[in-house]
Amino acid sequence: MAGTRPVSRRSFLRQAGLAAVAAPYIVPSSALGDTTRRAPSERIGLGIIGLKKMGRAHVRSLLRYADVQIVAVCDVDTEARETAKERVEEYYSARQTDGRYRGCAAYNEYEKLLARDDIDAVVIATPEHWHAIMAIAATRAGKDVYCEKPLSLTIGEARAMVNAARHYGTVFQTGSQQRSGGRFRHACELVRNGRLGDVHTVNVGVGPPSGEVYLPAQPIPEGLDYERWLGPAPWQPYHVTRCGSYYEDGWRRIRDYSGGKMTDWGAHHFDIAQWGLGMDHTGPVEIIPPNGKDVPALTYRYANGVAMIKGGADGILFTGAKGRLEVNRDHLTTWPESIGRQPIDPYDLHLYESPGHYEDWLECIRTRRRPICDVEIGCRSVTVCHLGNIAFWVNRPIKWDPVSEQIVGDEGATRWLDRPKRAPYRI
Repeated sequence: MAGTRPVSRRSFLRQAGLAAVAAPYIVPSSALGDTTRRAPSERIGLGIIGLKKMGRAHVRSLLRYADVQIVAVCDVDTEARETAKERVEEYYSARQTDGRYRGCAAYNEYEKLLARDDIDAVVIATPEHWHAIMAIAATRAGKDVYCEKPLSLTIGEARAMVNAARHYGTVFQTGSQQRSGGRFRHACELVRNGRLGDVHTVNVGVGPPSGEVYLPAQPIPEGLDYERWLGPAPWQPYHVTRCGSYYEDGWRRIRDYSGGKMTDWGAHHFDIAQWGLGMDHTGPVEIIPPNGKDVPALTYRYANGVAMIKGGADGILFTGAKGRLEVNRDHLTTWPESIGRQPIDPYDLHLYESPGHYEDWLECIRTRRRPICDVEIGCRSVTVCHLGNIAFWVNRPIKWDPVSEQIVGDEGATRWLDRPKRAPYRI
């Protein structure tokens, strides 16, 4: 028809999503056992940014989905990106049937990956100090986003990511995949439906915060763009611990790049604690670091009187007036045992049931719905982690207003809500 313009695959997905709001829930063919490759026009084009430990795992997993195709990969380490490119090309080449497979591109600069029209969505699996810049750039480029947890390096960054996703209509999944686990959902449904009675305490098993780490200079390995690895972080000389040692994430111990195991495991376990408490869109009002006296462990207090305590659990332990429930990836235990045997009845509260963390994200890309761990949920969960770190770093109790998302009456602690970025990097 004269005067019409061709509709891009990206535009089609968005327009189809508007119509799908009132349509039945769409189940992908892969979930029904159909592993055949879809036509290229029907596949979601993916880019993977960050190809070390978690990035490699994402590549391995996402290659198996018939309704997506990894189009490009990106990493500042030449060996990592070339290895990922080779893996992708070997996988697809062995399965091509139409002779049209053109290979997988590999980039040092994520901006070049985001500029591609054939990429609909990106997976970001870099250290946290890059998450906000890359994710916000992806939303501006019209890409949907799966960003590894913890969502951000700071509370300010997390809120900026939410704002960008909402402004650009991005389907944004935070990589806190425990939300998609049936055991965690069932545990939270038991708690939310009152099986424990009124919950008064939650214990959460997470590790320590990050801190200042001073490391001697070492030669930069060939093939590593170290300046770009540092990116917005303060300049420091290269040391293998920053970029690769300690199971490839030695940077987690360093405050310039990460919140430590407090945010690493906290993005999982505090996330489930908030889900079980029904606090997905709010948070605590006071955070008290251990003082060696009457507060033996980091303690969060909520406006409804619930106390959340760091430690004392293998995973997450909810304690209420009628019993206790502990959940982790390998168990769901209740005291008394009868609590765990109680079914969730049809008239009870039923939480979002995810078909799987990737599957949920991919379905939401097609339907334009918000996924199970939407960026707002990721923001609220990582905020709990960051507040705990701030209380440790300033070594005093802090008051938090979860509505305005501001620390109350403490200028020194407020400075930690965000951090300056090294030029020329910015959100």
